[in-house]
Amino acid sequence: MKPTPSSANGWRRWLPGLQAFLNYKLSWLTSDVTAGLVLTTMLVPVGIAYAEASGLPGICGLYATIIPLLAYALFGPSRIMVLGPDSSLAAIILAVLLPLSAGDPAKAIALAGMMALVTGTVCIAAGLLRLGFITDLLSKPIRYGYMNGIALTVLISQLPKMLGFSIDSSGPLRNTISIGRSIVEGKVNLAATIIGFSTLAIIMFLKRYKRVPGILLAVISATIVTGIFHLGENWGVKVLGSLPQGLPAFTLPIIPWTDMQDVVIGGCAVALVAFADTSVLSRIYAIKTKMHVDPNQEMIGLGAANFAAGFFQGFPVSSSSSRTPVAEASGAKTQLTGVVGAVSVALLLLFGADLLKHLPNSALAAVVISSAIGLFEIGDLRRIFRIQQWEFWLSIVCFLGVAVFGAVTGIGLAIVIAVIEFLWDGWRPHHAVLGRVTGIRGYHDLKRYPDARLIPGLLLFRWDAPLFFANAARFQKEVINAIAASPTPVKQVIVAAEPVTSVDVTSADMLIELKKALDESGIELHLAEMKDPVKDKLKRFELLPVLGTDIFYPTIGAAVDDYVEKYKIDFKF
Repeated sequence: MKPTPSSANGWRRWLPGLQAFLNYKLSWLTSDVTAGLVLTTMLVPVGIAYAEASGLPGICGLYATIIPLLAYALFGPSRIMVLGPDSSLAAIILAVLLPLSAGDPAKAIALAGMMALVTGTVCIAAGLLRLGFITDLLSKPIRYGYMNGIALTVLISQLPKMLGFSIDSSGPLRNTISIGRSIVEGKVNLAATIIGFSTLAIIMFLKRYKRVPGILLAVISATIVTGIFHLGENWGVKVLGSLPQGLPAFTLPIIPWTDMQDVVIGGCAVALVAFADTSVLSRIYAIKTKMHVDPNQEMIGLGAANFAAGFFQGFPVSSSSSRTPVAEASGAKTQLTGVVGAVSVALLLLFGADLLKHLPNSALAAVVISSAIGLFEIGDLRRIFRIQQWEFWLSIVCFLGVAVFGAVTGIGLAIVIAVIEFLWDGWRPHHAVLGRVTGIRGYHDLKRYPDARLIPGLLLFRWDAPLFFANAARFQKEVINAIAASPTPVKQVIVAAEPVTSVDVTSADMLIELKKALDESGIELHLAEMKDPVKDKLKRFELLPVLGTDIFYPTIGAAVDDYVEKYKIDFKF
């Protein structure tokens, strides 16, 4: 029995990966397999490194690579997106796990799994509710601010490991002080430091060569040197050790109820950052591949990947801005690239778990630090400072919030600032009194055209924003102020309402108050060029019986012509 068009569209929407498989071309197979093998060379070292940076055993990074890649291949809409552990999430995860796990790896794994489930639930719910637009509510300067803060937090958290010692993490600011104190006290391990900085130098140098697996070469070199010279036994260099052999088992992460609040807050913060990163990267590669990607399905794909990670001893994941370009540059055509990468990592766990036992922790720290350096955005902030300084300082406040108070609190601060920024812009929108300019058609702002002529007894007032609770009182105040400033007694107010895209209950009640106040002063109120959906709202709010149905005009010109004719005004247009 063939599926009906409607049922086919249904499962295609929820399982875009399966749809891609059904339309798969054999000519793509070689490219996908090759790209998947190349991708594997990055998946292993960065997965382990980001797990360590998140306060988890390195093996969890491989678990959080295998299962999410398979889940996204089925539910994700982007053909070449690579998901997995990410440096932008490490600081947030660490901030939640560190105080709650108290150094217990088993508890940390359970907490991270539950955090991934929370992240997955939030993403899937947002996708089902079609809230894919939500990350657009964070302005670019605010996103720069919190990402710069996260980058600095990650860098600071990995610096002790790179120098060969450990500290009790208690936030970026205190960690910096602890690092300085440890250096002064001579706790630096010279061999680990040399290994770490050499690894970082190789990675940064080879970044310019897109087709060269710089991270893999650097990590292999560090592992070989550490193993040959027995730096772990003879020089105290901490190494990864043998990884548990085998695949992750299905596990239900059970945590104390008292920890749930912190885990939920952290999971929501991760969901916001993960989808912000994923949506941007998804749009970029949708343009490159000339394929439409539904942002709501992107949320569902991201949520499914996190859900899978949570049930298989993983932790929250996001898109990767470093691994996705590798897949694309290696010739990836479809999600099969990610599947090949996941299977290759799984085979490593089954048959080669001891290959990385001499991998030094300082080299892993270098991998994370190199990624954190890539998160910093400085160049565009210079441009923002040049063209809009107050938005630059908003970015700095967000940066300091993350750097001083930690990732989770800083993300919350960024959201609060974004809401305040939105309300501030809406509270004080541009408005203008309009006049007639000789030689130019229409009516124009007196501030831009001081020589514009006013029509005696008429106030033409334009409000360039929706009317809502935050600016309703200001609108009323500015209209009254404009009436008071008029050089002639005002008989009629015409609001050029074309820019007013919406009204709410508060602003609707304000219009009633304004109408009554103007009536008492013998002044008429009219609305010109108001959009039909806004008129429909006024009708639904039961305003028409109060305002009247004859106050609306299709154009400003029609309203002015009616006024001039009604009051016999001698005015040359």
